[in-house]
Amino acid sequence: MKIENIFENIPNDISKEVTKKIFESKKIRIEKIISKGHSSPKGFWYDQEENEWVILIKGKAKLLFENETESVFLSEGDFVNIPSHTKHRVEWTEASAVTIWLAIFY
Repeated sequence: MKIENIFENIPNDISKEVTKKIFESKKIRIEKIISKGHSSPKGFWYDQEENEWVILIKGKAKLLFENETESVFLSEGDFVNIPSHTKHRVEWTEASAVTIWLAIFY
């Protein structure tokens, strides 16, 4: 059995957001997402077929949900369950430090 660490293999160049699939089965997919100053493109909304449970492991971020006027601020340890087809976007991630998300799609 191979043991891995969520904080390992952080690339030096994070000019593009990094997504790594950690586990996948027929019913679940787990991804590690690394951001640094990234946000969703202007006008873009995630509208996913799957439910997504996401926790911020490290860093800070803001999410915006469609039909909401205020962004939701997330800091280390904060998590949210996003039902399928709940339109949302990443408004902001900290530019001066790495943000690590753990996303579970089910």
